[in-house]
Amino acid sequence: MWGYRYSVIASNGRWLFAALALAALSTAASLIGSTTPAQALPSFARQTGQPCGTCHTDFPALTPYGRRFKLLGYTAGGGQFRTTPFSSEGGRAARAELDKLRGYVKALPQESQTDADRKEWVPPISFMAIEGYTRTQGPTIPDPTEPFKTNDNIVASPVSVFWGGAITDHIGAFAQYTYAGATPLSSFSGTPADQFIHSWGWDNTDVRYANTASVGPFDFVFGVTANNNPSVQDLWNTTPAWGFPYASSTLAAGPPGTTLEGTFAAHVGGVGLYTMINDLLYLEVTGYKSIGFHALNALGANPFDTPGQLGGVAPYWRAAIEPHWGRHTLMVGTFGMIFDVHPWFDTTFASGSTAVLPVSDRFTDVGFDAQYQYQGDNYWLTLRGSYIREFQRLDASFAALGIASNPTNQLNSMKLQASLALGADNRVVLTGQYFNVWGTSDLLLFGPDPVTGQALTPDTNGWTAEIAYIPFGASKMIGWPWFNARIGLQYTYYNKFNGTTVGAHDNNTLFLHAWFAM
Repeated sequence: MWGYRYSVIASNGRWLFAALALAALSTAASLIGSTTPAQALPSFARQTGQPCGTCHTDFPALTPYGRRFKLLGYTAGGGQFRTTPFSSEGGRAARAELDKLRGYVKALPQESQTDADRKEWVPPISFMAIEGYTRTQGPTIPDPTEPFKTNDNIVASPVSVFWGGAITDHIGAFAQYTYAGATPLSSFSGTPADQFIHSWGWDNTDVRYANTASVGPFDFVFGVTANNNPSVQDLWNTTPAWGFPYASSTLAAGPPGTTLEGTFAAHVGGVGLYTMINDLLYLEVTGYKSIGFHALNALGANPFDTPGQLGGVAPYWRAAIEPHWGRHTLMVGTFGMIFDVHPWFDTTFASGSTAVLPVSDRFTDVGFDAQYQYQGDNYWLTLRGSYIREFQRLDASFAALGIASNPTNQLNSMKLQASLALGADNRVVLTGQYFNVWGTSDLLLFGPDPVTGQALTPDTNGWTAEIAYIPFGASKMIGWPWFNARIGLQYTYYNKFNGTTVGAHDNNTLFLHAWFAM
């Protein structure tokens, strides 16, 4: 269920600028015929000529090279197929620019423009599916459970189709359309609002224009991003959209989150400007607006999955510095966003109204993050940390709706993570993360403690550990560049859940999953 604000956020994004990706996807689908298309994405591997381990330590976690590929708009070429349906020149130029920026990977042999143009163009389409087994320490699915059991369930979800790669010389896209079947934890309420719950819908999407320039001693990569999820465009895996865990159970509850941690994924459209200066300093500003009620429904997004709609433009900012020395990289950055949220007038839709209240709640999220990465002879070591502090002014929730006990609250979210990726092909990745969420106690928002009767808080903390096996890593095995896979065993342990230790361990979750892409 989606409670107001502190709900568990499912990353099922869709976006405002769907028309561009839809047109590209439809064209590609009509052209590809019976060709088997390709995720971390295989379509990227086909386009660049690089195995997945060049861009990813553990997909979707990026290497320095992978971050530059994204920075340049997913347009770098060099593979066995033509980069775009128009010409290979742009893709070759972007690849040359990428290699010039940093020597993260050996350049592919140079080819003439004539040879490049003789290549076939294969649309950069990929497919992905995740099959997962979930066991929680205490049963989380109440009766009736059909077709599920109270515990020990296997669910094939999500299933996605992607456009992943270049569109023109300077425009590329990562666009995702996802099936996520209903589960007992889906937000069915038994009200007329249930008609807006969809199985298929738009997911994480980032369309970019990118180019390069030099002014005196300064080299610039600059671009425009149009996306549907604040931080989906980010280059590092410390911000919410691409943070660990990369796959999680749809049958287990999770900790509460700040507004920036996925609340409006799927429900906003943003356009932003970014630049990387001297391959060192990254700066970005993006503005987001809510997508209209009926447009969201048409895109497969339930409008009532969010607490309301944004008033005006919500600004998002990002700044990071990433020095490099030898095999080391270090990033230190900040990010944040301001949301003015006008709550829905009637979340049950019993009145047939799609209106929002004239008064709003304001959420100001300010984040800080850091990442250290080292490339060994046959391994990657990555350390990450992030902290988000949210300031809440609850004019609507406190004064108008009466669903908050306090006029102002604060919420904090911290994650500390270490990851070790061992090997090339047949790569094994070990990841551990400590998470901690804490904030203001609020009786109306969180209810009373079942033992003491005191107001509960969002306080939740614990650990997540995962071991993953990736058969296709840093060399070109059989199946490359048409197939990718990841098998993971994940365990989440809670010390405290939603402000109490009572029953916290019942939410401990074992999640075994297989992630296939082609």
